[in-house]
Amino acid sequence: METPSVLVAVVMQRRVLQHRWQSEVWEAVGVLAPYDAPGGPRAIVEGENASQWLHPGLRLRLYRDDAEGYYMNISTSDPRITVLWRMEDDRAVPQFVTASYYEASAWMDSGEQVDAVPMPPEIVAWVGEFVRDNYRPEPKKERIRPQSFKRPADRAKN
Repeated sequence: METPSVLVAVVMQRRVLQHRWQSEVWEAVGVLAPYDAPGGPRAIVEGENASQWLHPGLRLRLYRDDAEGYYMNISTSDPRITVLWRMEDDRAVPQFVTASYYEASAWMDSGEQVDAVPMPPEIVAWVGEFVRDNYRPEPKKERIRPQSFKRPADRAKN
Protein backbone atom coordinates (compact mmCIF):
# COMPACT_ATOMS: atom_id res chain seq x y z
CA MET A 1 0.00 0.00 0.00
CA GLU A 2 1.32 3.43 -0.94
CA THR A 3 2.05 5.87 1.88
CA PRO A 4 -0.24 8.91 1.51
CA SER A 5 1.72 12.15 1.30
CA VAL A 6 1.45 15.78 0.30
CA LEU A 7 4.10 18.38 -0.52
CA VAL A 8 4.15 21.42 1.77
CA ALA A 9 6.17 24.60 2.17
CA VAL A 10 7.33 25.89 5.55
CA VAL A 11 7.68 29.58 6.38
CA MET A 12 10.63 30.24 8.70
CA GLN A 13 10.99 33.63 10.39
CA ARG A 14 14.05 35.39 11.79
CA ARG A 15 13.49 38.16 14.30
CA VAL A 16 16.20 40.51 15.54
CA LEU A 17 16.47 40.67 19.33
CA GLN A 18 17.83 43.41 21.54
CA HIS A 19 19.29 40.90 23.96
CA ARG A 20 22.59 40.63 25.71
CA TRP A 21 23.36 37.01 24.72
CA GLN A 22 21.28 36.42 21.61
CA SER A 23 20.98 38.70 18.57
CA GLU A 24 18.21 36.84 16.73
CA VAL A 25 15.65 34.06 17.03
CA TRP A 26 14.39 31.69 14.34
CA GLU A 27 11.04 29.91 14.35
CA ALA A 28 8.61 28.19 12.00
CA VAL A 29 5.53 30.41 11.65
CA GLY A 30 3.41 28.63 9.06
CA VAL A 31 2.87 25.82 6.59
CA LEU A 32 1.38 26.19 3.13
CA ALA A 33 -0.28 23.01 1.92
CA PRO A 34 -0.62 21.55 -0.52
CA TYR A 35 2.33 23.37 -2.07
CA ASP A 36 4.12 21.85 -5.04
CA ALA A 37 5.44 24.94 -6.84
CA PRO A 38 9.00 24.53 -8.14
CA GLY A 39 12.00 26.30 -6.69
CA GLY A 40 14.17 26.29 -3.65
CA PRO A 41 14.19 28.35 -0.46
CA ARG A 42 13.66 32.05 -1.01
CA ALA A 43 13.15 35.21 1.00
CA ILE A 44 9.53 36.37 0.98
CA VAL A 45 9.87 39.18 3.56
CA GLU A 46 13.02 41.21 4.15
CA GLY A 47 12.93 43.77 6.92
CA GLU A 48 15.34 45.39 9.28
CA ASN A 49 13.92 43.61 12.33
CA ALA A 50 12.48 40.48 10.75
CA SER A 51 12.64 38.33 7.64
CA GLN A 52 10.75 35.29 6.40
CA TRP A 53 11.92 32.47 4.15
CA LEU A 54 9.75 30.05 2.21
CA HIS A 55 11.06 26.46 2.13
CA PRO A 56 9.09 24.35 -0.37
CA GLY A 57 9.46 20.65 -1.05
CA LEU A 58 8.90 19.04 2.34
CA ARG A 59 6.73 15.93 2.26
CA LEU A 60 4.09 15.33 4.93
CA ARG A 61 3.51 11.57 5.09
CA LEU A 62 0.85 9.56 6.88
CA TYR A 63 1.64 6.05 8.15
CA ARG A 64 -1.01 3.53 9.19
CA ASP A 65 0.92 2.49 12.31
CA ASP A 66 0.84 6.10 13.56
CA ALA A 67 -2.90 6.65 13.04
CA GLU A 68 -3.43 7.09 16.79
CA GLY A 69 -0.84 9.91 16.80
CA TYR A 70 -2.76 11.72 14.05
CA TYR A 71 -6.02 11.14 15.91
CA MET A 72 -4.51 12.65 19.07
CA ASN A 73 -3.58 15.77 17.07
CA ILE A 74 -6.73 16.38 15.03
CA SER A 75 -9.09 15.62 17.91
CA THR A 76 -7.89 18.80 19.65
CA SER A 77 -9.45 22.21 19.10
CA ASP A 78 -6.16 23.44 17.53
CA PRO A 79 -4.54 20.80 15.24
CA ARG A 80 -0.88 21.45 14.47
CA ILE A 81 1.85 20.50 12.06
CA THR A 82 5.19 20.15 13.79
CA VAL A 83 8.31 21.31 11.97
CA LEU A 84 11.76 19.96 12.86
CA TRP A 85 14.47 22.42 11.78
CA ARG A 86 18.22 22.84 12.06
CA MET A 87 20.65 25.72 11.58
CA GLU A 88 22.67 25.62 8.35
CA ASP A 89 25.00 28.50 7.46
CA ASP A 90 23.34 30.96 9.86
CA ARG A 91 19.85 30.15 8.58
CA ALA A 92 17.13 27.88 10.02
CA VAL A 93 16.23 25.14 7.55
CA PRO A 94 13.24 22.84 8.03
CA GLN A 95 14.12 19.16 7.73
CA PHE A 96 10.88 17.28 8.43
CA VAL A 97 7.19 17.90 9.08
CA THR A 98 4.67 15.69 10.89
CA ALA A 99 1.01 15.65 11.85
CA SER A 100 1.64 12.97 14.50
CA TYR A 101 1.38 13.90 18.15
CA TYR A 102 3.70 11.01 19.03
CA GLU A 103 6.39 11.75 16.44
CA ALA A 104 6.43 15.42 17.47
CA SER A 105 6.82 14.39 21.11
CA ALA A 106 9.74 12.12 20.22
CA TRP A 107 11.47 14.96 18.37
CA MET A 108 11.06 17.26 21.37
CA ASP A 109 12.26 14.59 23.80
CA SER A 110 15.41 14.07 21.70
CA GLY A 111 16.32 17.76 21.94
CA GLU A 112 15.61 18.75 18.33
CA GLN A 113 14.53 22.28 17.38
CA VAL A 114 10.79 22.03 16.73
CA ASP A 115 7.90 24.43 16.31
CA ALA A 116 4.21 23.60 16.01
CA VAL A 117 2.22 25.72 13.56
CA PRO A 118 -1.50 25.74 12.76
CA MET A 119 -2.60 22.94 10.43
CA PRO A 120 -4.24 24.29 7.25
CA PRO A 121 -7.93 23.30 6.94
CA GLU A 122 -7.28 21.21 3.80
CA ILE A 123 -4.73 19.15 5.71
CA VAL A 124 -7.06 18.78 8.72
CA ALA A 125 -9.67 17.28 6.37
CA TRP A 126 -7.08 15.03 4.68
CA VAL A 127 -5.66 13.75 7.99
CA GLY A 128 -9.19 13.34 9.36
CA GLU A 129 -10.14 11.12 6.43
CA PHE A 130 -6.98 9.05 6.95
CA VAL A 131 -7.77 8.66 10.66
CA ARG A 132 -11.38 7.65 9.90
CA ASP A 133 -10.14 4.96 7.50
CA ASN A 134 -7.18 3.67 9.53
CA TYR A 135 -7.57 4.29 13.26
CA ARG A 136 -9.23 1.67 15.42
CA PRO A 137 -9.09 2.40 19.15
CA GLU A 138 -7.86 -0.43 21.34
CA PRO A 139 -10.76 -2.14 23.09
CA LYS A 140 -10.95 -1.48 26.82
CA LYS A 141 -9.30 -4.26 28.77
CA GLU A 142 -10.93 -5.79 31.78
CA ARG A 143 -9.13 -4.71 34.89
CA ILE A 144 -8.11 -7.72 36.90
CA ARG A 145 -7.71 -7.24 40.59
CA PRO A 146 -4.38 -8.42 41.95
CA GLN A 147 -4.64 -11.57 44.06
CA SER A 148 -3.57 -9.62 47.13
CA PHE A 149 -6.77 -7.53 46.92
CA LYS A 150 -9.08 -10.54 46.82
CA ARG A 151 -10.50 -12.37 49.78
CA PRO A 152 -8.68 -15.65 50.43
CA ALA A 153 -11.79 -17.62 49.51
CA ASP A 154 -11.99 -15.85 46.11
CA ARG A 155 -8.30 -16.34 45.20
CA ALA A 156 -8.72 -19.98 44.25
CA LYS A 157 -11.61 -19.26 41.83
CA ASN A 158 -9.31 -17.83 39.13
